[in-house]
Amino acid sequence: MRARLSDIAQQADVSEATVSRVLNDRPGVSAETRQAVLTALDVLGYERPARLRKRSAGLVGLVVPELDNPIFPAFAQVIESNLAQGGYTPVLCTQTAGGVTEDEYVEMLLDRQVSGIVFVSGLHADTAADHERYRKLLARPLPIVLVNGYVAGIDAPFVSCDDREAGELAVAHLVALGHRRIGLISGPNRFMPVQRKIAGYRAAMKRLVGLADDEIDELISLSLFGVEGGQAAAGRLLDRGVTGIACGSDLMALGAIRAARQRGLSVPGEVSVVGYDDSPLIAFTDPPLTTLRQPVIAMAVAAVRALIDEIHGHATHRSEYVFRPELVARSSTGVAPLSVPEAA
Repeated sequence: MRARLSDIAQQADVSEATVSRVLNDRPGVSAETRQAVLTALDVLGYERPARLRKRSAGLVGLVVPELDNPIFPAFAQVIESNLAQGGYTPVLCTQTAGGVTEDEYVEMLLDRQVSGIVFVSGLHADTAADHERYRKLLARPLPIVLVNGYVAGIDAPFVSCDDREAGELAVAHLVALGHRRIGLISGPNRFMPVQRKIAGYRAAMKRLVGLADDEIDELISLSLFGVEGGQAAAGRLLDRGVTGIACGSDLMALGAIRAARQRGLSVPGEVSVVGYDDSPLIAFTDPPLTTLRQPVIAMAVAAVRALIDEIHGHATHRSEYVFRPELVARSSTGVAPLSVPEAA
């Protein structure tokens, strides 16, 4: 028992005395610390004492791409909190370049006999990926919920933000400020959310600006997600004389602002930038970023409720629950300049 206490204490980052108090159901331990010890117990594969088993309905996996983009910790925090409130112990699985893959995490979670898995922006969002992996999970059967990405023919609940509307709202906002040379930067085209943003952007540019498809093609620049990718993609558009840029993420928008400043252009004086996500702290950038806010709390709550219903055998509407983004106007957008900025 001594060795087991030591293992659990190390996993939960608490003292062995704290572990002992939790396992013996004694007072003097905060709810957060108690949950950390119980999670460590589950993750290490130890059976809970009988007096504690009623406190958890089981493990639930939460698989997210990475934590560098603050939108993913935001989703993880709300999903984990709601799972815990529902009596489940969340197990967070985050991916890094060259690290554990989504499939490897799934195998680990299956070994722990999880009750279900929530995937956020996983391989289900990649149209080039093999989605048979999700059908195999459902056939076990294992309840799953997929957030931000949609695959036809997968009999599971999907929860998404309306990316097409986000693309339209960004263009409409910039057009209302007088912009006509409006570009779009986003991640690789194989991702479903990117395809939907492009569709919304195209529809708005045709309807509100009157451009033809070939003219719109010149104003779309795709790159890798992230600040560096945004900077590279925006640089190509600035060379083509755009005055407004709609971005596929807030981090890409920060890259676009950097690209504009490198050319001696002011934001929003000469170039307007619109992000996507409204991730934490983005209102405090320089300048504060106009962005399309994902309703993270509502989406996360819906995902957890759908998963718990599936776990309990109450089949949900196995389709896509779509949530509307909200335009949050801040000072990174302004009235279109009288003349188009010249490329540096």
